[in-house]
Amino acid sequence: MAKKLLIVEDDKNISFLVSVNAKVEGYDLDVSYDGEDGLNKARENAYDLIILDLMLPKLNGFEICKRIREEKISTPVIILTAREEEGDKILGLELGADDYITKPFSVKELFARVKANIRRSSPDSPLSADSGENIIKIQSVVIDCEKHKIEKNNVAIELSKLEYDLLVFLAKNPDKIFPREELLKHVWKYEDSYGERTVDTNINRLRNKIEDDSSNPKIIKNMRGMGYYLTKNE
Repeated sequence: MAKKLLIVEDDKNISFLVSVNAKVEGYDLDVSYDGEDGLNKARENAYDLIILDLMLPKLNGFEICKRIREEKISTPVIILTAREEEGDKILGLELGADDYITKPFSVKELFARVKANIRRSSPDSPLSADSGENIIKIQSVVIDCEKHKIEKNNVAIELSKLEYDLLVFLAKNPDKIFPREELLKHVWKYEDSYGERTVDTNINRLRNKIEDDSSNPKIIKNMRGMGYYLTKNE
């Protein structure tokens, strides 16, 4: 059965371009040209992925993302944004988006990310079906891989699926340095090195949740010019 996409984009030239290429790639799709209709479609239908513009009539993309996550709709979301500000991208991810692409964008890159995010969100994804040790302790953080729960100092932490997958992957490979392109391959499931800045944004977001001081991280560290690694002991 073909995977189904929802495209929420008020620029009809862009929505047409994405729609045509989605059909070429073998996807079924619905299109919305304003935020209210997009939110209603996301609520009423089961999609494999949502491509979401930020600047929309009636309801912006930030609010759509916030509401569907509050309603426990876990469909992967890729944000399309003309905004270069890092704060907008971080806010989108904080509200539950899985990735972002800045306009103008490469159609090839967009659909590489669409394919990867659908694959990563599948129940059959290796990171979704955790194997190995069920309880992983990292300093003050405890990961329960069986229940998919995270605690810090005995207090539950809310992570997105992507944040969870990223933390578990690093925790199962302690002290091993991973370049951004390797993390994109193993966690995001990207076949090409698209979106290396997405790695930095998500690492920073994860640090804000699990580190005592995100400006001086003790758990997820960076080796300049090489990549990121996780250390279980201070």
